[in-house]
Amino acid sequence: MLELVVGTITQGLLWSLLAIGVFITFRVLDIADLTVEGTFPMGAGISAILLTNGVNPFVSVLAAAIGGMLAGAVTGWIHTKLKIPALLAGILTMIALYSVNLHIMGKANISLLRVDTVYSLLGNLFSTPTMWTVAIVGLGVAILSGLVLLWFFGTEIGAALRATGVNPQMIRAQGVNTDTMIVLGLLISNAFVAVSGALIAQSIGFADVGMGIGTIVIGLASVIIGEVLFGVKSFVRSMVAVVLGSIAYRIVIALVLYLGMPPNDLKLFTAVLVAIALSLPTLKAKWLAR
Repeated sequence: MLELVVGTITQGLLWSLLAIGVFITFRVLDIADLTVEGTFPMGAGISAILLTNGVNPFVSVLAAAIGGMLAGAVTGWIHTKLKIPALLAGILTMIALYSVNLHIMGKANISLLRVDTVYSLLGNLFSTPTMWTVAIVGLGVAILSGLVLLWFFGTEIGAALRATGVNPQMIRAQGVNTDTMIVLGLLISNAFVAVSGALIAQSIGFADVGMGIGTIVIGLASVIIGEVLFGVKSFVRSMVAVVLGSIAYRIVIALVLYLGMPPNDLKLFTAVLVAIALSLPTLKAKWLAR
């Protein structure tokens, strides 16, 4: 039972990087970015192919982040320079990334069994069991990511990025190039998503070209659940809520599976859960009006 609890929380921490990426685009920039469905397996694929060729696991994660940044920059360029709506720009990049990921990986699936990963290296270094090593890495990465983002969004550039999502006309009047801010936000967002893909691939032991299907819904579920349960009274609280929401989502998934829900219904359950969470403010307002 302990292994199930620790494993569920650990997966929530690793997936929280995806949720953070979705939060940056969905809440900060006010953009629904579907690039993540291609960036997630891209990060996993880059990390996996480098690992199988003997590259250091930490370097493979860094390479995955760079790949995610490039994918986000492409979406931003399509949206800002070609004036294609952000949703369509994300869809175009997502579709293109499927072929790109196949070229990167060379095949649809790469096994990481008997290959050194971030977790095996740290586990051997500190002589800790794999379960606890993954948990410690997940916790450390989530905390470090949150602190870095809190620092960044407190800077002048970070404040301009947040203002771009809230009131682009106002921030343009202050001399800020909103197109640059949008590209920067998409770049940072997809870097987090790719790192999440790389770390999760290393934890589950394989990378698959189709593992990104439904990741946007998972990210939205984590963000919405976190906001509903823990509130959004400040930016710091919002960041914490995203991480806790990711853990809560994984706990809910583990619980419904434990209660006997068929795994094939998980995507449907997640979609319904997100729809209910998104409609809660409207339902609450109607209830109060009555």
